[in-house]
Parts: sequence; structure tokens; C-alpha cells
Amino acid sequence: MSPRIGLDRATLLQAATEMADEHGLESVTLASLAQKLKIRSPSLYNHVNGLPDLRRELALSGLAKMEARFKTVLPGASGDEVLHAFSRAYLDFARQHPGLYEAVQRAPDPEDLELSEAGGRVVSLVVRVIETYGLNGDAAIHAVRGIRSVLHGFVSIERQGGFGMPLDLDVTFRLLVDTFIAGIKTLRAQDRLD
Repeated sequence: MSPRIGLDRATLLQAATEMADEHGLESVTLASLAQKLKIRSPSLYNHVNGLPDLRRELALSGLAKMEARFKTVLPGASGDEVLHAFSRAYLDFARQHPGLYEAVQRAPDPEDLELSEAGGRVVSLVVRVIETYGLNGDAAIHAVRGIRSVLHGFVSIERQGGFGMPLDLDVTFRLLVDTFIAGIKTLRAQDRLD
């Protein structure tokens, strides 16, 4: 069966992204995507090798968007300024693309070099942010894990509606990042991150 005229991999991925961002990653199935595109499900196999391949493509797309966004906050900033800008970019991405955000959280198959390399490029940008605090090697990786955990925790609670009090979430977020920064500086001063 030949592909439908006007339907290409990019159009299919855009439709899947919209579905994931509107209704969550689990809502993206081949049947639901085919319905959205007004085609029969078997036609999707002209563009993707099943649902795992489609979700892999969503993860690659999400990582590329994250990488592009993070690259915009690195030049010309350092220390607290760049960590706040990076954290804000992370939160904004998760808010604007919740489905893609969910797709990039899944650990890639270790044999999928393309996906592993895409994730590695994003991690290397975060390491560059952390290195502005004079952290390198294992200390930088520990700090990267820490900030990722902090940011993902905030994003997850917010997405699930867990912040019920009528306080400005952006203020809470800024204070959270400030607390992480203070912790990094204290641990660095005590030589506990080497």
C-alpha cells in the first residue's frame, strides 16, 4: 500500500505530538492517531514501525526541542543566572509540551544509539550549567541528578494538580531553585561534592 498523498512522517509526528500534549502520552495509540488523521491504522506502517517506533520518534523530537531550548539559555550567562534560566526553560518546556516531556523521561534502550546520543547531548548541556559552579566529573553528575530530580518533582506535582494552595507557583519554583543553588554552594564550600 502506498502512503497517502499529503501524509508524511513529519505530519504524522506533529499529530502524535498534539495528541500527547493534549491528552498524555498513553493516549497516543496507532488507532487514535489514525482516527485523528482520518486514515486506516495499517496506513501508519508506511511511516512508522508500530507504536514503540512512534513513541521513540516522540522522544527524539522532545529531546531535540529541549536541546534547542537549553542552548538558548547558555550563552552569556553563568552561575545562578544560568541555572535559573535553565530551570525556567525546563519548566516551560514541560508546561508547553507535557506529552513530549513524558516521552523523554523514559530510559532509552541501551542499544538505541540515536536516542542515547540525543539524551546525552541534553545531559551535556546541563553539565555545562553545573560546571559554572566549579563542579566537574562525578560531582557535576551528582549535581545534574539533583537538579533533574528537583525540577522533575516540581513538574510532576504541578501536572497532577498537587499544588492546591492559592500561592504563585512561579514564586515557589524560584525559591526551590534558590534552595538548590544554596545547597550546591554550601556543599562545594565544604568540599563534599568532590
